[in-house]
Amino acid sequence: MQPSDFSPNSAVDLGARKAAMEREAKQRAAESAGRSNPYAVNVDESNFQAQVLERSMSVPVVLAVLAGWSEQSKQVEDALDKISAASGGNWLLAKVDSEASPRLVQALQVPSTPMIVVVVQGQLLPGPAGPATEEQLTGWLVEAFAALKEQGALPADHPGTITAEPGAEGAQAAEDEQPQGRPVDIEAQEALDRGDFEAAEAVYAKAVKADSGDVESRSKLAQVRLVARLQDVDPTTALQAAADNPTDVTAQTTAADIDMYGGKFEDAFDRLITLVRDTRDEDRDRARTHLLGLFELLPAGDPRVGAARRKLTSALF
Repeated sequence: MQPSDFSPNSAVDLGARKAAMEREAKQRAAESAGRSNPYAVNVDESNFQAQVLERSMSVPVVLAVLAGWSEQSKQVEDALDKISAASGGNWLLAKVDSEASPRLVQALQVPSTPMIVVVVQGQLLPGPAGPATEEQLTGWLVEAFAALKEQGALPADHPGTITAEPGAEGAQAAEDEQPQGRPVDIEAQEALDRGDFEAAEAVYAKAVKADSGDVESRSKLAQVRLVARLQDVDPTTALQAAADNPTDVTAQTTAADIDMYGGKFEDAFDRLITLVRDTRDEDRDRARTHLLGLFELLPAGDPRVGAARRKLTSALF
């Protein structure tokens, strides 16, 4: 096993969002039909750190790198979902769509899809690549978990098997993956499936206007707006423009959006706080307003938001 130090490139492939949206739509349909796996989550560059590396500190994560167009990937995914759903939360299944997250796949050094990787306490153990049956996958996972247990690599309370009673982490995963069933989410998702970001934004904006305390809709509104702003942006060109023009509000806010999309939240916040400090009047207000909008992408209690708010206050006064 090699220690992982994953740091996704902020220049994400924005054109791959369509593949990610299609996967999310399929997941929502499975949830509505009661067929979803409560111990599975879709991951990309933006949530890999939290959903894979950080979670792997307390429970093993089986990372499945899949290709949406591949029948072999679909067979492996279906088999892993079946094995995982029966695990009782003894391990979590994280799915990466290679089309939606090409840079993540490159960072993981995946030779081909489908491919399985076990992530334990932040470390990656490469597994089988290519087609595999449920029986073959079960056999490999049993052997891998037993070996990891013998090496002392698993969390202290893990039995070293692929099935067990749900623990706290598994129970939380089951709770997290339950379908929301909110009409506003369904309506917005239908718009996103059509690639209509404007309509999706309008749905969430209406929900927030009707209930200013609707934190979930407020966060999703910020997410939709972020992705919509980046649809026609070339990341390399945009980041170079920001480097060349440190006080250009348009260049810096676009670069901050790219940072946020790539999971570099603190970089995005610091970029705009510096801009607030170095500009005046209308430019300063634009930078501040954009920064406040980015705060909506993270939970209100997130320490990174709290720290950034304090820095913003210092920059303003």
